[in-house]
Amino acid sequence: MTDLAGAVLATADEHPDLIALTAGGDDLTYRALGEAIRASAHGLLALGLKRGDRVLFSVRPGRDAVVLALAIIAAGGVVVFADPGAGAPLFEARSRLATPRFVAAESLLYAASTPLLRPVARRRGLELADYRRLVPGAQFLRSGRWLPGVPRGAVAIKDLPARGADRGDDLPEARERDEALVIFTSGTTAVPKGVVHGRLSLGAGLSDFAAGVGLRPGQRVLTDQLMVGVPALIAGAHWTIPAAGLDPAARPAAYLDALPQAQVLFAVPAAMDALLRELAASPRDLPELETIILGGAPVLRPLLARIHERFPHAAIRGVYGMTEILPVAISDGVAKLHAPVTAGDHVGRIMPSVRARIVDGELVLAGAGLARGYLADLPEHPLAELRTGDLAEIVSGSDGEELVLHGRLKEMFIRGTQNVYPGLYEPVMAGIPGVADVAMVGLPDEIGDDAIAVVVVPKEDPPAELSADHPLVERVRRALPGLIDAGSLPDVVLAAPSLPTSGRSSKLDRAVLTALVQAWQVRGGQGDQP
Repeated sequence: MTDLAGAVLATADEHPDLIALTAGGDDLTYRALGEAIRASAHGLLALGLKRGDRVLFSVRPGRDAVVLALAIIAAGGVVVFADPGAGAPLFEARSRLATPRFVAAESLLYAASTPLLRPVARRRGLELADYRRLVPGAQFLRSGRWLPGVPRGAVAIKDLPARGADRGDDLPEARERDEALVIFTSGTTAVPKGVVHGRLSLGAGLSDFAAGVGLRPGQRVLTDQLMVGVPALIAGAHWTIPAAGLDPAARPAAYLDALPQAQVLFAVPAAMDALLRELAASPRDLPELETIILGGAPVLRPLLARIHERFPHAAIRGVYGMTEILPVAISDGVAKLHAPVTAGDHVGRIMPSVRARIVDGELVLAGAGLARGYLADLPEHPLAELRTGDLAEIVSGSDGEELVLHGRLKEMFIRGTQNVYPGLYEPVMAGIPGVADVAMVGLPDEIGDDAIAVVVVPKEDPPAELSADHPLVERVRRALPGLIDAGSLPDVVLAAPSLPTSGRSSKLDRAVLTALVQAWQVRGGQGDQP
């Protein structure tokens, strides 16, 4: 099985003279990256890091973050990703559950979390926990120059190699039960949920990622996502981390300025939409772009069509996965675009590190890429398989088994005796001419049945608010009987300026959309269109 740290170090030995990483304007060769990881791992061991020790990690993407994260894993430690933006109560609850021995953070976070400066951070929307008091007796690591408020004895990440200079070359070998990474998913302050990956599960999954999207040595990859950048390092590619705060969704023009030299771009669909809109408003030449990787949310045909129209020679790869197992499947977006429109979302070929089966319509996953389990359950109850909550089927494809999603179990709604799954029909409705985006929601009535609303975003002349009078509404109404089951035809079709989203990946927020449609009904629109 593939060891994550071992895979990166093997690539560094194989391609020593290629550029591995560009961050903050500085280039790092694979030789220098490998040396930095090994030396920093020895430095951590000299500081007392032991196999299985967890490191609370709040270092933004950059050279320090990449080297330190891989060094922790190479030394046998565990990276606990800790987002300071989660708010102090949740952050503290996650820390208690993870029981780290080390804390690694930006110097600015240490300073801003002191009693003196915490009110200033709060006024800027950041509710910080006191990093210095989170973990009694912790060994502190810092990224950046020393600032007032940095704990006494905190070791600069860049100084770690010197501390391990005399420890030789041997590092702990990966074992099947070794932890490597903790990622927190949704949870409350009372019950945070931390997914624990092993060195081997990460190695298997991220190696599949590199191969599945077709990364190659020397290829220039632009992303600030570690789960995309590390596969690039495994493949021998050149990972460029954009400047801090350069968000493609919020600042598409600035982000495009960083693109001319990139050959591979990763973006969530909402960010890709923003980039395409900016390109339409201010055209520019991006001749180097070879591959566009999309992930984090469903990718509908209208977006694929816009990407393919703008970048006709680029490969488009859609990645379907989840925190517990990444990736599950990878699709060829161009092939998906040109394939016949069918019910469900074809999310691509199932990866070699994944075993998939269907139980009562639900997708159940296992395999080498599956996480070891959840913090609260380990070590007594490791994860043997994952019930995803996704409704799916497995079909035969030209290159092996492929996965088709039909929605989420929890997103199902009921009309009479019929179960209606939005994910079954939304990809089909997205193919109606003039539709840029679409969603189906259920509206419970007084007896518990659901009325059905279809909300479309027009490609041209979207309305200022929800409307039943937009020209696209009638076109969609007329097309639907030939596309979806009679029992699932909507009671009302509405046009909207956009669909509400939430989270970093900008996923559709069905609860908010349902509330908006209900508010529209209260204002006078009652549905029951002829």
